[in-house]
Amino acid sequence: IEIKDHNLKTKQVFLGIDVGTSSIKGILATSEGETISVNEVQQIVSNPYPNWSEQDPEVWWRNTIDVIKCLTFDASKLPYPIEISCIGITGQMHSSVFLDSSGKNIRPSILWNDSRTTLQCQQIYDLVGEKYLQKEIGNLALEGFTAPKILWLKQMEPDNYLKVDKMVMPKDYIRYRLTGELATDHSDASGTIFYDVRNRKWSKPFIDILDIPFDIFPEIYQSTDITGFITTNIAKRIGLKEGIPVVCGGADNAVGAISSGVLSKGQIQSSIGTSGTLLSPLSKPLITDDMNLHVFNHCSIDTWYAMGTVLSAGNCLRWLRDNFAPTKSFDSLINLSEQIAPGSDRLIFLPYLSGERTPHNDPNAKGVFFGLHNGHTLGHMTKSVLEGVTFALKDCFNLIKTLGFTSNTITGIGGGNKSHQWRQIQSDVLGIPVSTISPSGGPSYGAAMLASVGYGHFNTPYDCVEQWLTQTESNQPNLLNNEQYEHIYEIFRSLYPNLKESFKLLE
Repeated sequence: IEIKDHNLKTKQVFLGIDVGTSSIKGILATSEGETISVNEVQQIVSNPYPNWSEQDPEVWWRNTIDVIKCLTFDASKLPYPIEISCIGITGQMHSSVFLDSSGKNIRPSILWNDSRTTLQCQQIYDLVGEKYLQKEIGNLALEGFTAPKILWLKQMEPDNYLKVDKMVMPKDYIRYRLTGELATDHSDASGTIFYDVRNRKWSKPFIDILDIPFDIFPEIYQSTDITGFITTNIAKRIGLKEGIPVVCGGADNAVGAISSGVLSKGQIQSSIGTSGTLLSPLSKPLITDDMNLHVFNHCSIDTWYAMGTVLSAGNCLRWLRDNFAPTKSFDSLINLSEQIAPGSDRLIFLPYLSGERTPHNDPNAKGVFFGLHNGHTLGHMTKSVLEGVTFALKDCFNLIKTLGFTSNTITGIGGGNKSHQWRQIQSDVLGIPVSTISPSGGPSYGAAMLASVGYGHFNTPYDCVEQWLTQTESNQPNLLNNEQYEHIYEIFRSLYPNLKESFKLLE
């Protein structure tokens, strides 16, 4: 868009898009890093059967168009003209998009939090074993990852499987619709379990063992590489300028780390969105024998990261609100919980509403309120949910510390970390400060940062971080609360081992 006022200097801006689970988010950032327009379109997840989680990629595309149109409409009201120089895209990891030879969707995308593939995961272990995965891939085969989903499609929907010409990730599908080009980047490829994280390439030996055609996988590029340009038809449909370059982008967790400046060893990022993650960059792929942490490739060259994942984080608060207090806002619920003392009067919540990854890797795990009595209120339940999610993040934190990392602070992103109260609980539970970054745009802002590097405005993501980001608020740990939480956390840790076999009985 360009306002035709020759007395005003046109501002160069970068567009970032985040293909999330709960929404499509977009942001416009100037070459100085100022956010000038933000938009978001909510979307739902389909659960047609127990343990299934799906979305229609066509809905992502329609919502992306709406977001871009709203962003550019808002920008048209600015007192100066703008020109979008480059576009970056990020999105949910692991979720699979199956395309036929004409580029059409074959079926809904199977999402990262789908757990239908337990049988296929076991088949992978039976074929190659964990030691092979440790040596060749670097990660376990888990239900939410991409490899078992393709096996499931092959076995359960063979007609659809025979139609598959390409398999791409959500952000890659949106870039394909914008540019007509198929590609992926190292950070997203590393979350498929078809990728060798040490050698930074598709693992053809593993793919051959699974008897999957190698040519269904797109070529891999760096996150800041330009991998297409806005086509003429799309430019007319959306109202963009034809030929705008689009960089390859990256997986939401890696791009979220870019947006919070977490690029170097020793830094840690906490993300609380639909799911929760604790992420720390690595200068080399430190893959433990039991692979109890994910090790994926970062968006910057020759950088990896270790990550623990809590499958239900902000989603736990949404579940509580939607089912028990639908008329209340999230802020009012959290404010209600602020009146409750640490420990929620001994009410402990296990946040395993969708099973759990780190550290249990158990799709059968279930959510639990433990210690509930007739003196507990909605405020206690809310506080317990915030604490339970944070205890699950502490599980991840303790594993990351075993890699020898020490950190003076954690940088928080995502909707949950916008809450001062939830950040304070994290600081108290983990025993270190939890800080925020400005601007706090999250993955969509990180995608705009990658676009600025790909366009040549910066040489590296590090340069962009230095110029665009500033640390703002920092929550300091309350040592008395930390002491109380240490005791409660030990009870929290004891619950899963004692309930593990009972969870299986519910299946």
